[in-house]
Amino acid sequence: MTPVRVAIIGGGLAGLSAAAQLAAVGITDCLLLEARDRLGGRILSVSADGFDREEAAQVDLGPTWFWPAFQPELDALVEALGLARFAQPGQGDGLVERSASLPPMRYPGGIGMADAFRLRGGMGALVEALRGRIDAAKVVTSVAVRALRRTQAGVEIEGLDAAGRGVCWQAAHVLLAVPPRVAEAAIAFTPALPPALAAAWRATPTWMAPHAKYVAVFDRPFWREAGLSGMAQSAVGPLAEIHDASQPDGVAALFGFVGVPALARRAIPADVLRADCRAQLVRLFGAAAGAPRAEYLEDWATDPRTATPADLAGPADHVLAPDASAVDGPWRDALIGIASEWSPQFPGYLAGAIEAARLGTERFLRVAAV
Repeated sequence: MTPVRVAIIGGGLAGLSAAAQLAAVGITDCLLLEARDRLGGRILSVSADGFDREEAAQVDLGPTWFWPAFQPELDALVEALGLARFAQPGQGDGLVERSASLPPMRYPGGIGMADAFRLRGGMGALVEALRGRIDAAKVVTSVAVRALRRTQAGVEIEGLDAAGRGVCWQAAHVLLAVPPRVAEAAIAFTPALPPALAAAWRATPTWMAPHAKYVAVFDRPFWREAGLSGMAQSAVGPLAEIHDASQPDGVAALFGFVGVPALARRAIPADVLRADCRAQLVRLFGAAAGAPRAEYLEDWATDPRTATPADLAGPADHVLAPDASAVDGPWRDALIGIASEWSPQFPGYLAGAIEAARLGTERFLRVAAV
């Protein structure tokens, strides 16, 4: 078991950002472990078929927006990585569906997404750009960390690979880029975390955990021809909120957040839910919405890397960040939380992942006297 100076557990935006920051200051004795078979975590961009340019075909099944006006750190990273951003399409009228017995109401000027921006190529472009700044040999996917054991030498990391075989590493320090509630539920800590810290992590909802997103891809953004923005709110459902998900000069798409609670969705077959979503789009935007060229349904509540049973029953609010490390005892500074939920300003947001990763990395550099 060859020890490393620092191990990052979690290959989402926070983990990738931390790894890139460490590489930038010359720390190569680093390892990034990801339980999924892909990097990105809650960022998930997929490519719709039929487009010559990959970036023009991307639709986001995870987080979609950021707000440069009040999230300058993330915006600066986007610029530094050479990524192109564009304003969320919003020209045209919005729709509100209040009752199944009444036609949708049309609201001139749309329904709020002021100052929201997206990335050309989807948010997956951010993942790939950060990935390019990390030594691929330092990244291990398809390994689920199951236990962390504090030792005199640092932290022993135990996990299972995709075949169910045990794997083990030793690190002087661990940066935990896994949501606090997921980490507390999935990882056995020896010795145990301080009770107050464990309780705080357990009480912190994971953003997106109870959510599901539906995306429908079309040949053209036909709703714009009718003077509609693609934005809609509905008390009827199954989609509670709908937006234009098109890429500039690329894929035309609508996406919506499923308003059916996570526990209730378990009783609805996916094909039935997709059909209900299509029927709702027809009610709102006309017959052309009933024949998408492709459609996607991503239920994050079914992903154990994102959701725990507590997330399915509780609210999905952004809450104040818990402590990222123990204030005393054996885990102090040996284990530092850096996932988005540990961000002081933007817990749960993409910008929060960048902030939490920076703060955690800076703390590691101080305590490790690098």
